[in-house]
Amino acid sequence: MKPFKLFFLLTLLGSGLWAKSITIAAASDMKYAMNEIVNLYVQRHNDVKINPVYGSSGKTFTQISNGAPYDIYYSADIEYPKKLKAMGKAIGDVKPYAIGQIVLWSNTLSTARGIETLLSPNVKRVAIANPDHAPYGRAAVAALKYYGIYDDVKEKLIYGENISQAAQYVQTKAADIGILALSITSSPALKNTPPTLIPKLSHPPLLQGYIQVTNNPDATEFLLFFETKEANSILKKYGFILQ
Repeated sequence: MKPFKLFFLLTLLGSGLWAKSITIAAASDMKYAMNEIVNLYVQRHNDVKINPVYGSSGKTFTQISNGAPYDIYYSADIEYPKKLKAMGKAIGDVKPYAIGQIVLWSNTLSTARGIETLLSPNVKRVAIANPDHAPYGRAAVAALKYYGIYDDVKEKLIYGENISQAAQYVQTKAADIGILALSITSSPALKNTPPTLIPKLSHPPLLQGYIQVTNNPDATEFLLFFETKEANSILKKYGFILQ
């Protein structure tokens, strides 16, 4: 048995024998919105155990490609679930659910000057998600290149494994400023410091999508709730532009 399959089996056994169980893989930008949606759903369906797991969309794609037993996959880049569908690794249709937004955020510096803030000598370290496998990291790099400052700041960049870790670097002052997801800066821990929105024209759209991976009827029921106005209002609350 592969290690990640054994891990999920032990996790489910350790949490009790649930009549209904759903394992969700979601992009890190969805952490706070998804937690709220899941909590609301479980309040109304207390016989269902939902295990959300957050990480970079690219790494999760690789895990599912190799057989990781997730029931639903939410990706910050819709191309990943499309690839899974083409590979025969998922069921149903790929559906877009939102467009993500990137922002500048710092708890020590003003970001009022926008992207030019990164050129300040006071900025020594800039946190972004790893562009090799995180869509928000690729959007950050695209924005820096669009404004012609990538070469000026590339030595300042430090990479989080995902957008949540990039936010942690800024929050803990391991970085002076970050190019983060609006959904993360809308979370309870960060929302008291307003972010500065980076214009959408500076990077390809962060079109996000999901797909059901396994033929789990409980996952199907959860997705019906996810598509309701009530769940959509939670996504809006965290800065997602709905599709």
